[in-house]
Amino acid sequence: MRILLINPPTNSIIKSVIGVTGPPLGLAYLASVSREKGHDVRIIDALATEGTFLSIKKEIESYSPDVVGITATTSMIYDAYEVAREAKDVDPHIVTVLGGPHVTFAARETLEESRNIDFIVRGEGEITFLGLLEALQGKRELRDVPGITFRTEGGIHDNPPQPLIEDIDSIPPPAIDLLPVKHYTTEKKRFMTIVTSRGCPYNCTFCSSSLQFGRRWRGHSTERVIGELRNIVDSYGVREIEFLDDTFTLNLKRAMEVSREIYREGLDISWSASARVNLFNREIASSMKKGGAHIVYFGIESGSQRIINFIGKGIRPEMVTSSVRAAREEGLKTMGSFIIGFPDETKEEVRSTLKLSRKVGVDVAQFTIATPYPGTRLWYYAKERGLIFSNDWRKYTTLTPVMRLKHFTSKQIMYWLGKAYATFYLRPNFLLKDLLRNHGFIFKRIIPYYSKFMTGNPLKT
Repeated sequence: MRILLINPPTNSIIKSVIGVTGPPLGLAYLASVSREKGHDVRIIDALATEGTFLSIKKEIESYSPDVVGITATTSMIYDAYEVAREAKDVDPHIVTVLGGPHVTFAARETLEESRNIDFIVRGEGEITFLGLLEALQGKRELRDVPGITFRTEGGIHDNPPQPLIEDIDSIPPPAIDLLPVKHYTTEKKRFMTIVTSRGCPYNCTFCSSSLQFGRRWRGHSTERVIGELRNIVDSYGVREIEFLDDTFTLNLKRAMEVSREIYREGLDISWSASARVNLFNREIASSMKKGGAHIVYFGIESGSQRIINFIGKGIRPEMVTSSVRAAREEGLKTMGSFIIGFPDETKEEVRSTLKLSRKVGVDVAQFTIATPYPGTRLWYYAKERGLIFSNDWRKYTTLTPVMRLKHFTSKQIMYWLGKAYATFYLRPNFLLKDLLRNHGFIFKRIIPYYSKFMTGNPLKT
């Protein structure tokens, strides 16, 4: 079959502010397993190439695919609908398939919202997608393919979920050769992402990853990881890598093995990865630094232990201080993510989060508004209490309020979001470092964007 996989054009806040976007690895994995079965596959990453719906339509016309597969996060779901509409406009017989985190937990709603979508692939997609292709070729029945949702004469049918892939080394490496690699650059260096493990045993209230990829951690072998890295470096000249694992340090022994092997192999790369503050120490920091890591991301989230407990994060403030110190003492930069605007969070608790962001010593901070994405525990919490006031999926960016809060209006929480960025980044010593090390990147790109949230300071904030 001829398969066209598409990452739709969309308004990406990350790309507009930071200037870079990562590759759609999910599509690259689907491409690799499909090619292995003899299918002809192409990928369009319209977000990276700044493609348009018109250019996508022309590609569909010229390639004449049997199947169009589309990926989308919550905020870009309407763009996925438009791609499906364009495909059906070219040829109504093209089968349209949609996957990703949003549709995994809103499959029925998706089919109700767009008549141009034929099938939903839920959860981990590789085996499910291959099963769907077999069904489309008449090799098996649709109802025998776990993990898909589709229309029937009686309405919408959900097949049982697909079991998780036990040995993820059995999945072929993503088809990097089908991606527009030259469009992934940061600081004039070619950039690529890699996934070395799937699943997360934690269940943070705002996160859907453990629900989509399972709460059981499954890691690639160190040999597989190094092989992928070697190919990325040697074949594509990539020098900057981001490890997309939910928590790279979840298995500390393996994380250190990967870091040491990168060093032993002499891979000329710099890289970043995420860690939990309760799964980080001087030893792993030292290994990561020696292996080429330059920054580690910590999900700190809140300065209030009550909010941390509500999230289900399972950490304490002293863990934050200890882990950030360990990273910095081993020469790693640190980035902390912080979230404000949980349903009954008080102004004092928000203040404590802003204070912690400055006190703990992270080099970079990211602030967002708590957002109830479909499928998350926060989604069900907010739905049960009637707190969600918008189902406009474009607003689900973590920068726009979509939940009613007990102690804040929407304008007030947006003001506090802007204030968080201002109070963290507009410190004199920080601005001086930004000017000397980054040529004023943060001052020129990040501050102007977030300062708009503080215009018209609302009363009683």
